[in-house]
Parts: sequence; C-alpha cells; structure tokens
Amino acid sequence: MNASLVAKQFAVEGFLVSVDPFGSGNINDTFRATFRTTFSEMRFILQRIRRSVFPEPQKIMRNMRIVTDVCHRKLQEMDEEADRIWQLPKIIQTKDGQDFYIDADGEFWRAISNIASAVSYEQVQSVDHAFEAGTVLGCFQNLISDIPCENLEYVIPGFHVTPDYLKQMDEALKTSEAQSLLEHSREARACLRLIEERRDFCSVLEDAKAAGKLTLRATHGDPKIANILIDETTGKGTCIVDLDTIQPGLVHADIGDAVRSCCNPAGEDATDLHSVFFDMEMFAAIYKGYMRHAKKFFTEEDHKYLYDAVRILPLELGLRFFADYLAGNVYFKTRYKDHNLKRALVQLRLMESIESREQQIRRVIG
Repeated sequence: MNASLVAKQFAVEGFLVSVDPFGSGNINDTFRATFRTTFSEMRFILQRIRRSVFPEPQKIMRNMRIVTDVCHRKLQEMDEEADRIWQLPKIIQTKDGQDFYIDADGEFWRAISNIASAVSYEQVQSVDHAFEAGTVLGCFQNLISDIPCENLEYVIPGFHVTPDYLKQMDEALKTSEAQSLLEHSREARACLRLIEERRDFCSVLEDAKAAGKLTLRATHGDPKIANILIDETTGKGTCIVDLDTIQPGLVHADIGDAVRSCCNPAGEDATDLHSVFFDMEMFAAIYKGYMRHAKKFFTEEDHKYLYDAVRILPLELGLRFFADYLAGNVYFKTRYKDHNLKRALVQLRLMESIESREQQIRRVIG
C-alpha cells in the first residue's frame, strides 16, 4: 500500500494534500503528510518501519508510548521554570485507536506529530549548536532516567554492545564474498587492520557493566546531531526525535554517539579523510551542555568511563559499517557499492583523532 493511502488511516482532520519524502535516515522510509481543512493545516510524520531491521516493531511503539507519556507529563510540570519550550513528538493513533497501522502487505506504519518551527542539521553548525545538542540530550536522559528498565522492550537485541558487532564482522569474514572484497580493496584491508588492533578494547564498557560499575538505564540509542531539533526563533535546542531505538542500555552509548556525531565537522559522509578530525571546542561545548542536566543522574563511575565511551562509539559505528559492507550492504541504506566502506573509514579516522587527543579530552571531563 502506498504512503498516501496509509496516511488516510490515521485520525487526522481534513483532506490529504500531499505525502512527500522527508529526512535522510539510514533505516526507515519517512514521509511528511499534510492535511487541510477550510481553516487549518495539519502536518505529521509518517514512517514505514523496516522489519528487516526491527523484526518486532510493536515493541518500538510500546517503548515510545511509555517514554513519551512520561516525558510529556514531566515537561508540562517544568514549563514555568524552564528557559525554553521543550517538545517531544506525540503518537498519532489510527482511526480505530491503535498506535500503529499494518497494511494489506503486512508493512508496519506509524504516525507522529511534526515539531513545528524547528530545524535539524546533518552536521554541527557552531559551538553554540553543539552546546544545545548536549543540553537536549542531557535533559531527555534526565527525564527518562527513572523509568525502570524492566518496563522497556529490547527492540534491537545487542544494540550498542560492541563485542556483538565484532562477532558479526567475524562471521562475515568467513564468506568468500568478504574475502574477495578484502583481496581487491586496500581500503578494506586498512579498515580491518584498524579494528583488529583494538579488538581487546571493544569490550571495555561491557566488562564494566558485568563488574557492576556501570548500570543499565533507559536510553535513546541514536542521538546523532540530525536527531536534535533547534528552535528556529530562539536558536535553542527544543526536541530530540527518532525514538525507534529506545531501550535499556548504557547512557555512555548515548553521550558517546552524540559526541561522535557533533565533533566531526566533516560529517559521516566526508569524502576527504584529511578533513575528518575530533573538534575539541565542540566537545567542550556539548559536554558542558550535557552535564547541565546529566549531573542529576551521572555517577562517579559513569565519569570514569566517559573517555572510553567517546573513543568506542566511532570504533563501533565504523565496525558496523564495515561488517555491513562485508555482508553485502543488508542493514544500512547505501547510495553506491562502497558507501559503507567509505563510511567506516570516516569513523575509524575520527577514532584515531580521538585517541591522539586523549589527554585533552580527559582534562575537559575532569
């Protein structure tokens, strides 16, 4: 069923005007639907969830319902004392009162409110932008920090468990197709070498969790800069979107991923590896913004593993891109054959830049 027909299944007043592709996500198919009445216009985000990535999308919607209900209640309570209007998408139900719609082909769809007068960017724009990104993530994590993990589903088992991605790479390497890619690509061999040199480091956060030094909490899962919305009028961060990957995890994966995304001015699809570096000024800004709210739940042990989180997230994403490249590009959307390989090289170059700045990063963290 096409997106226009699906959009009409949700409880929105008016007549459908348009359904247009929206955003640049690597996983789901996203559209923005516009409905009009004689006196108003309503826009909302319509998404088709890829079952190949999320085999049980009902779990996504259950987690989203729990988290958004908690956050909306808390945000209403803090409106008067806040320095801005905080926002979070709301689930739009179907005409028969469900949180999602399954079409005749078995495709899974959901609709969420469109955050108006706000904009997101694929790359960090300024130090102030980095500060606002950190502030938004810290606020969101603080809002959900008391949600019991047992109330949440695992929508992607093993998500942000770096050793699991290492196993996926190892499995992919056993195939003749992967060996052929390595044989014919110097860049692929360079990727593998960089990952292998850090194989033992891949378990640092999981080892700390197993030892009881780090604990599971509710996490966003994908707080990259493109998922942080900035108010067009005030320039302040107002919202975090893309709530598909909410599940129990380590908050270190969230802050590490936000830093990874913010502190590489060249972006994930940089074509010149020489332009990829870890921007310390951006890091200091995002860390300062994050701790405005995160200090309410961040522990001393959490702080001890913060540098490791900053270092491991670009390694992890580089590993994921590389493993997907070896497996035939089955997870991430790609625009050309070696897209995932190029993405992997960017992340691993960022990791090297982080390693060269370890002492500076630790000074900022304190």
